[in-house]
Amino acid sequence: MAKSQGAYHVIDPAEEPEDLTNDDDVVFSQSSNSYLRKPSESFDTEEDIEDGFVERRQRRKKGWTRIWDSMTVRERRKRSLDKEGLFGSGKRGRRKNSGWYNCCVFGGISGLCILALLLTLNLLLVLATFIWSSDIDSYLQNWGRPGSGTEGLAWYPTDFTRDVLPIPCHSHNDYWRRVPLFSALRAGCISVESDVWLFDNELYVGHNTASLQRNRTFQSLYVNPLVQILEQQNPRTDFYNGTDHGVFDIDSGQTLTLLIDVKTGGAETWPWVLEQLEPLRERGWLSFMQDGEVHIRPVTVVGTGNTPFDVLTANSTYRDAFFDAPLETMWEPRHGAPGTTDWPSGSSSDPLDVSPDSDSEENPTSPSDTQDLGQGLSGTTPNSQFTPLNSYYASVSFGQSVGRIWRGRLNPKQIRIIRGQVRGAHRRGLKVRYWDLPAWPLGMRNHVWDVLIREGVDILNVDDLRGVSKIAW
Repeated sequence: MAKSQGAYHVIDPAEEPEDLTNDDDVVFSQSSNSYLRKPSESFDTEEDIEDGFVERRQRRKKGWTRIWDSMTVRERRKRSLDKEGLFGSGKRGRRKNSGWYNCCVFGGISGLCILALLLTLNLLLVLATFIWSSDIDSYLQNWGRPGSGTEGLAWYPTDFTRDVLPIPCHSHNDYWRRVPLFSALRAGCISVESDVWLFDNELYVGHNTASLQRNRTFQSLYVNPLVQILEQQNPRTDFYNGTDHGVFDIDSGQTLTLLIDVKTGGAETWPWVLEQLEPLRERGWLSFMQDGEVHIRPVTVVGTGNTPFDVLTANSTYRDAFFDAPLETMWEPRHGAPGTTDWPSGSSSDPLDVSPDSDSEENPTSPSDTQDLGQGLSGTTPNSQFTPLNSYYASVSFGQSVGRIWRGRLNPKQIRIIRGQVRGAHRRGLKVRYWDLPAWPLGMRNHVWDVLIREGVDILNVDDLRGVSKIAW
């Protein structure tokens, strides 16, 4: 007789089968069950129910069938685990590749940010140097203002150059400065340039005809200011009565080179240049050549551009102006050195590329054939000789003579050209000057300046007075 105790059903032991464990045909039910079991509704999940059902069916199976089923289950589980393992390893591989990709992206973005930060910092430092650095022209802020004494462009403070150290630089296109002549002197330049044009029997200063003005003449911008500067540097007192002090107080013996670039016809313009130099000449301030000897004075006048060499050298016993000779014709090898007996191959100035027949047909035979041909050529012939008695500078365009600079540095062939030209000019007693120097980038410009100074170039042709004044000379 069955009794109910709570949620379980109890069967009388007298009614229990003799060998329950070996009876495979016993049917379990809620009403006639010889075991104390948990009701089906108390299982937590369907998976538990299935596990229980499989377990009961395993009890009913015998022999090889039970072994086969168990092997089949294990095989299915193994295959399932293998699939999960392969799938997991694929995920890990993708996660690994994704990690490298993220690192590359993050590294690239970080590098760009750091580069942008450095460039911004560099720009700020450059701007700071312009804002807080000492400007050369800050001493001349009142130039030209009413009541400053500069209305006539002839004012000059007595202590203007007392702390200025002369440096071997040439103020290229000096008339472009805020204050022509004085800005260059304040920077320490020992050479200035003036482009002159002859119109209506007057010499005007400017880069082209569009920039000419009636009040900007050769005398007002250069001759008269130099007279007043030198009068203050050479006062007539009880202690001094001379004319040999130059414009620089630190080095009174340093001459100032006045490079006059003739833009109009040389034969017509040059006599007017000599005439307007008379105020400096009559005071004994112009360097001159007399009877085969050169005498250096506070101002040395050099003619370039269309200055005619034949007119300048017409007087063989006296002259107080000198020529700007062609440097490209003066290249010389280092005698006795192996491998340097020929001109560098590929140079536009290679004399070996010109045959004797072409020389006789193309070269001019008289100075009239070369009038107004530009720097170093006007009024010359193939037989013209350039010496310290008739010339002061030997100049050439840097780009045309040396060539274009690649990768920001001069190559060995270009340096060899510079050395040969410097060697030839110095052997003739002339000072070397390269014009048309690269101005940008600043690193390349400074490299060219450094090489030229190291190779013996006597004067740097510059536009940036502030930059050249900061070089460690």
